[in-house]
Formats: sequence, structure tokens, C-alpha cells
Amino acid sequence: MITAVLIEDDKHLRTGLKALLERYTNDILIVGEAESVKTGIAVIEKLRPQVIFLDIHLTDGTGFDILERLNKVNGKLNANVVFITAHEQYAVKAFKFSALDFILKPVDPEELQDTMAKIKEAVGKNNSFENIDLLLENIRKKVDNFKRIALSTSDGIHLFEVSDIIRCEAKINYTQFFIKNHKPILISKTLKEYEELLSEHGFERIHQSHLINLSYLKSYIKTDGGYVIMADNSNIPIAQSKKEKLQELINAL
Repeated sequence: MITAVLIEDDKHLRTGLKALLERYTNDILIVGEAESVKTGIAVIEKLRPQVIFLDIHLTDGTGFDILERLNKVNGKLNANVVFITAHEQYAVKAFKFSALDFILKPVDPEELQDTMAKIKEAVGKNNSFENIDLLLENIRKKVDNFKRIALSTSDGIHLFEVSDIIRCEAKINYTQFFIKNHKPILISKTLKEYEELLSEHGFERIHQSHLINLSYLKSYIKTDGGYVIMADNSNIPIAQSKKEKLQELINAL
């Protein structure tokens, strides 16, 4: 059984989430509960759970306060964290850049099952949990133009500078990242998800299967159907519907 604690200041939501976990999972055991920063820290330090379900807004602070305090005392939080949150755009974006899981209120059973499937895969891996440090760094700075991104692969979490990403390529329901001075990395998320995250960082979807960082564009070749040459010398096709916008973006560079 995977041990977990539930930190949420709404008793009804705690009861409801426990009921959903019991109904849709058979290997998650809630070993403790708390409703505040103070009691949350105490229950985590006492029980050392493998998973923490953590609400953002608590009676005496935030879930981020708990992570900060635990990191200061213990050096590093050694647990998988699933945030419970209303649909707060900034927080959700921060979680995605940090490759951290979250559950939106009201809790959707299907989304809960998907989240728990990912958590089960993560538990037991030799994670460094550097993505929690990345989240806290971004929360402290209170900026939404995140400079680094955490990518979760089958062998763990990897942190990269967003500016080092040359391009991304769709591989069915996966995305392959091509990163400066690093071998390609395959991530089990769709290209659309990363398009939404990276569009504000100079990335453009020029084809159904390709998202490029315009900073690494070397040439735009208009013959042979149209394609671009990137800094890694890859030739990337341009969809007909994207050519006019790409030309406008190049003119603006």
C-alpha cells in the first residue's frame, strides 16, 4: 500500500476525497489528516508518507508554507505531492512547469484516477524532488514568465532552462524534446500541452507535429513545400496554414 496524508481545511472535501480514493483506487492508504499549516507539518513529520495531498489555501497559511518549512528543517522533502486547488491560473501554470500533479476542485473522478496512475508510477523511483524546489522558487519570485521547466521521464525528473529548448516534436501522445547540448528526451504528454505552456516564451507551432523555438531558427526555405532549418540542422516542415504567420513572426524578429 502507498501511504498518504490529506491536508485540506474543508472537512467535507477531505471526506469526499477519501471516499473517491477508496472507490477508485485500491492501493492508496490515507494514514493521516490535517487542516492547517501547523498540523500539516506535524502529521507529515510524524508519519513520513509517500504521498501528500495538499490544499493551497489553509486556515493559517498555504500549502507552500508547509513545503518551505519542511525543506528548511529536513533539507529536502522526500514525498510526492499532489496539490488540491481551485482553478487558479497562476498556480496551475506553476505546477505544470514544475511537473507536479494537481487535482482541481470540485474533484472529477476521472481526473483523480489519471493523477493516481501517475503517482503510482512515481512512488518508488529514485526522485530527487528538485521539481518541488523549482515550484517554490517560482512561487517566491511571484513571476509567471518561468525560466526553467521540469520534464518527467521514465527515469525521473529533469530540469532545463526554457531558453535551451530548440524544438519539440509530437510522437502520438508523447512529446520529444530537442535540447541544446543534451540528448533528446521523450515525455508522456501531448505537444498541445507544451504548446500552451511555451507559447509565451517564443515558441511557435508551425506544423501539427512541430513546435519550434524561434530563437533557434536558422533559415526559412520556401521551396519544396516550405520548411525551416533549425540550429540543430533539422529540417522542419511548415503547414500551409502556418506560413503567413511564420513570415510575420520572422519579419518581427
